[in-house]
Amino acid sequence: MTSPRHARDTDNGRYYTDPAGGPDLVSVTNVIDTAVNKSRALVPWGVKLTVEHVLDNAIDIARRVLAERPTLTQEIKALHRDAKEVAADLGDRIHKGAEARVLGAPVAGDAEVAPYIAQLDLWLAAWGVDLAEHVEATEITVLHRRLGYAGTADLMVRLPTGPRGRLELWLIDYKTSATRPAKSVYPENTLQLAALRYAETVLLPDDTDAPMPRIERTGVLNLRARSHALVPMPAGRAAHRAFRGALATTKWLHAAAASHPALLPPPAAECPTRKAA
Repeated sequence: MTSPRHARDTDNGRYYTDPAGGPDLVSVTNVIDTAVNKSRALVPWGVKLTVEHVLDNAIDIARRVLAERPTLTQEIKALHRDAKEVAADLGDRIHKGAEARVLGAPVAGDAEVAPYIAQLDLWLAAWGVDLAEHVEATEITVLHRRLGYAGTADLMVRLPTGPRGRLELWLIDYKTSATRPAKSVYPENTLQLAALRYAETVLLPDDTDAPMPRIERTGVLNLRARSHALVPMPAGRAAHRAFRGALATTKWLHAAAASHPALLPPPAAECPTRKAA
């Protein structure tokens, strides 16, 4: 999985380096991966993937089970991890393609990515988005130095959702999946959007600071190969307070791990719908 601008991987997950100096800032998704329980989605998905593989390959597995049991066991255990890496890689490529499209740059020829970008094009056209006029920012780093976190906002765009079609500034996060319905979201998506929405600073391309613009609406834009959906999310102050609780938990756990490494396992791998803010 590629890293956003200024992000780096550590023993405690992803952190951002502040170009202005000062302490590193924990990434928004690192907070959610560390402090929010995702087993309700990951465990059933991993079980389903493994069971389907075993049933689809029952004859070969039966043939190997006695002579190659240790190797076979490792292969089966690795199925869900490998699938997540494949899904994450595809998600990164889709995000890069989406960024290029929004910037009006050429999109790399990628047969797997093309259907998702076609759905983005349909969404942009349906909302009448003028890329030059309505897009405020794409893939922009946001910081909250006082609270100690940072993340990457996928898209800030003005949509005609206000009274009498008034343009409102939306903060939108892309989510990609090959299997989940286009209208499905997770509760923690709200925490992620709230954290980004209430950041204090954005980093401009030259690494200078600018104030975070006032976001009026937030949502997840689910991109699928054959469909898409913008799902509004209630990422208000209450959600930000909840994120701050998760942030405090994450900081405590990471500090504990620094003093006693055995206390904290690596951050949980993300459900295979991608996000690396």
